[in-house]
Amino acid sequence: MGLLMSDKEVIKGTITISARLDKALAEATDLSRARVQALISEGCVEVDGKPASSTNAKVAQGAAFRIAVPAATEAKARPQDIPLDVAFEDEHLIIVNKPAGMVVHPAAGNPDGTLVNALLHHCDGSLSGIGGVARPGIVHRIDKDTSGLLVVAKSDAAHEGLAAQFAEHSVHRRYLAVCAGHPTPSSGTIDERLGRSDHNRKKMAVLDKNSSRGKHAITHYNTLQRLSSSSLIECRLETGRTHQVRVHCASIGHALLGDQLYGKTPKALKPLLTELGFARQALHAAELGFHHPVLGQELRFSADLPPDMRELIDELGRSNR
Repeated sequence: MGLLMSDKEVIKGTITISARLDKALAEATDLSRARVQALISEGCVEVDGKPASSTNAKVAQGAAFRIAVPAATEAKARPQDIPLDVAFEDEHLIIVNKPAGMVVHPAAGNPDGTLVNALLHHCDGSLSGIGGVARPGIVHRIDKDTSGLLVVAKSDAAHEGLAAQFAEHSVHRRYLAVCAGHPTPSSGTIDERLGRSDHNRKKMAVLDKNSSRGKHAITHYNTLQRLSSSSLIECRLETGRTHQVRVHCASIGHALLGDQLYGKTPKALKPLLTELGFARQALHAAELGFHHPVLGQELRFSADLPPDMRELIDELGRSNR
């Protein structure tokens, strides 16, 4: 593919599939299909040296493209007085137990009410600037509807040190999840490459191991408790890819309960989830461990299951008796 990004925000490459132009460009770049459509309408796209004007025009594999992407202007996040569950804090970093339903940083559709807005108020603006004005201090993320532990950098030195540990895959991360069915074997390792889905840009998917797309991902899982038509499992991550636990579990036929994107609720469990009002993926970041990026000592933190997941597990356990 050979993408190049210049100082003028120009993306160049070649079309990798024969398809309508917007789909082909979304496949060949990291841009969403909607973003590609907007850029075409703004006259920012050329194919084989000619301006492109139609999003649904057919384009052949191997055609050269050039996209002039206007530089994005990040909206500056503002402090908001939102309560935080703080597990640890010093002058360099802060560990937060994020509730399900909270977005980590402002983005389209979520301009405020995020963890970053809460942290800017709590830390009085003292967060690392490496992530930019919209994502100050953010070294890693967990999904909106996933609960649990997250580390945020308050200084640039802490940010750089934490980012290096995440890149080296040396950060300890243990998740608790409730999946559909009973995995066989009851414990094992899922080693599957992950990347954007060809059919839905909002989803990640398992890719061929020899694919040049996506990233290598490894999840170790273990069944802790057999429940009614489901299981409580722990997942230990060697890598931290987008939606890793959710996609890996779905790939072995055991999608997480409540996951609207990657799985369907087993018919036998629908009444219970409806009764409990449980409508998010049953996933909790329960443990987080790393070396302090400035002081050097080993740190490890744990967060109890939130009430909604505890209630779900208790009810599933009672139904299994």
